[in-house]
Amino acid sequence: MPNHGKKYAEARKQIDRTKRYDLPEALSLVKKVHPAKFDETVEMAVRLGVDPRHADQMVRGSVVMPHGIGKVPRVVVFTKGEKEKEALEAGADYVGAEDLVAKIQQEGWLDFDRAVATPDMMSLVGRLGKILGPRGLMPNPKSGTVTFDVGRVVREIKSGKVEFRVDKAGIIHVPIGRVSFPEEALIENSRALIDALIRIKPATSKGQYIKGIAVSSTMGPGIKVDHTLASSAAR
Repeated sequence: MPNHGKKYAEARKQIDRTKRYDLPEALSLVKKVHPAKFDETVEMAVRLGVDPRHADQMVRGSVVMPHGIGKVPRVVVFTKGEKEKEALEAGADYVGAEDLVAKIQQEGWLDFDRAVATPDMMSLVGRLGKILGPRGLMPNPKSGTVTFDVGRVVREIKSGKVEFRVDKAGIIHVPIGRVSFPEEALIENSRALIDALIRIKPATSKGQYIKGIAVSSTMGPGIKVDHTLASSAAR
């Protein structure tokens, strides 16, 4: 078990480890007990009743957070022609084709958070699979980042669209804002994520789909959430 500091220990004392809090109460606690002086990220972890070893139970998608996540991501777009102007007007930080691929391959340039590509660029972008893939930066049709509608996607990403993918343990980890956010903003972002997960439930997932939810700040302890009351439908 990792050693935690005094502030973490004090924060943990304020949480009932045996209780599953309703969502507003849990998020209020996150804001109250976060131990760091900086504006910590608030993260939600959702344990799903899926087996990621089976392709038909892989949960992957994206969701636009109604209130953003407190950070405007840097976006690159692999495209050429008229789509370059569309991407730049939408707020893309860098747009290119062969030149952009060469910059990443030869210079090791990775000064961006998200990547989008038009479908005609994927044969070119595929050369970067070993570089972008392990970092979670590879454009993917399932997450909506391979599209000719680059303007819309760039605007969505800039306004708070986040991608998620279940890990080997069957858990989704997604940032839902900052501790400085109003509680209601964190609640609405949380429900947007949960609703998105429910919409893409694999048909092959049997039994209980959402098995557990926890929220925490970057440096703070996890707080269990009563997942039966967390979705928009439960309001």
